Amino acid sequence: MSEETTLEIAVELIEKILIADYPVSKRAISLLLLQEDREIEGLVKQKEPQDFPQIQEIISRTKESYSQPLSFLISLRRQEEANQICQRVMRFSEKNKFSLKEKFSQILMNPFMGGPILLIILYYGLYKFVGDFGAGVVVNFLEVKVFEQIINPALTKFFTAIIPFKIIQELLVGEYGVLTLGVRYAVAIILPIVTIFFLVFAVIEDSGYLPRLAMLIDQLFKKIGLSGRAVIPMVLGFGCDTMATMVTRTLPTKRERIIATLLLALAVPCSAQLGVIMALLGGRPLAMFIWIIVISLVFLFVGVLSSWIIPGEMPSFYMEIPPLRWPQVSNVLRKTYSRVRWYIKEVFPIFIFASFLIWLGELVGIFNILVGFLKFPVRLIGLPDKAAEIFLFGFFRRDYGAAGLYDLNKQGLLTGRQLVVACVALTLFLPCIAQLLMNIKERGIKTGAYISLFILFISFFVAYILNSILEFFNVVIK
Repeated sequence: MSEETTLEIAVELIEKILIADYPVSKRAISLLLLQEDREIEGLVKQKEPQDFPQIQEIISRTKESYSQPLSFLISLRRQEEANQICQRVMRFSEKNKFSLKEKFSQILMNPFMGGPILLIILYYGLYKFVGDFGAGVVVNFLEVKVFEQIINPALTKFFTAIIPFKIIQELLVGEYGVLTLGVRYAVAIILPIVTIFFLVFAVIEDSGYLPRLAMLIDQLFKKIGLSGRAVIPMVLGFGCDTMATMVTRTLPTKRERIIATLLLALAVPCSAQLGVIMALLGGRPLAMFIWIIVISLVFLFVGVLSSWIIPGEMPSFYMEIPPLRWPQVSNVLRKTYSRVRWYIKEVFPIFIFASFLIWLGELVGIFNILVGFLKFPVRLIGLPDKAAEIFLFGFFRRDYGAAGLYDLNKQGLLTGRQLVVACVALTLFLPCIAQLLMNIKERGIKTGAYISLFILFISFFVAYILNSILEFFNVVIK
């Protein structure tokens, strides 16, 4: 009996068992069950509770008949059918069989040539454009020229004049005021960085480069228990890790989803955090090099370790490759606008709320207690006590903590060595509250708690080792 016949028999057997009404054909339901679609499994289990164990037995026996995942085999069969239909209705001329675009597409997926191109995109797209221009030029103008010199002094003068109560003044325009700190962080530091990042990401997305990037790094990701498909949530993580964690549900196996969630929470900085760190380390090449190497090594080490420890089958990977094209300006602007609007709608209020919580926490003493707990590990990694506040900020929002680090460095409280250690620790530190809740929602409270405890330990441990090495070799970072 051929493999194709075995699969077809399994589809027919499941079809006969299904007796409830479904919004699509029973054959479609059967194929989705064989591909272990979680949503369909839940639906069938609800509608066919008595017969569901029998369906699971058929799926299990069918899987044993193949050396490759059933989802992969079904997709191959669909691709073959689609190709046959195309051959019957389309005709290709000889000169268009392998165009210049297709040649360039092959180059982008070639490890020897695609790798350097990726580095060029990262250097000019993220480091120069997002880091130097966005986090440097634009942020400096908005934060220093607009907020510090014009808006904040005017707000402080206005509210201290009309509000006689010191406590309310502190809430609005104090050190942690919702206007002087929360709005400044959100508008002057974070908004320009995420806007420019979303613009770069929209250009890359609209060009068709992302699927080629997935093919390029598939072999590397296999080493850490993932497939090239995981490049989508990983790249999205550089925009917003919370949103990227939600996208991990598109990964085919539970093992991949757990590993991707862990790596996103640990070693993938969001766009605002990344932009601020690039602005801080941009004038210090050695510090930037150390930060990149340490974060990359932690990403790979934890990924490899997770792939060894977490049980499950090795991932398979296949993806439809769309044609390359010049990004359309209208598409790029539309995507950038929608994501910036999402930021303003979803994230901006969090900055205001975080400032309120910090003010309230300081008022009742909880803020100082939490900062006091963080002072010991902060001292352990060679940072001043004041740095404990930025880690607490980072728990509210990763980018909020990065903005706090920006302020701390501007005040001259960090040496070059302390700055690179702080950047490493803050990058690896606990995910923000929003991402923590998303981790629990997607992976469950037990797995979410384990991930957070592991990250809390590894962030300070790696920072401690790094600081010890830099001190031992007396590395001077200017």
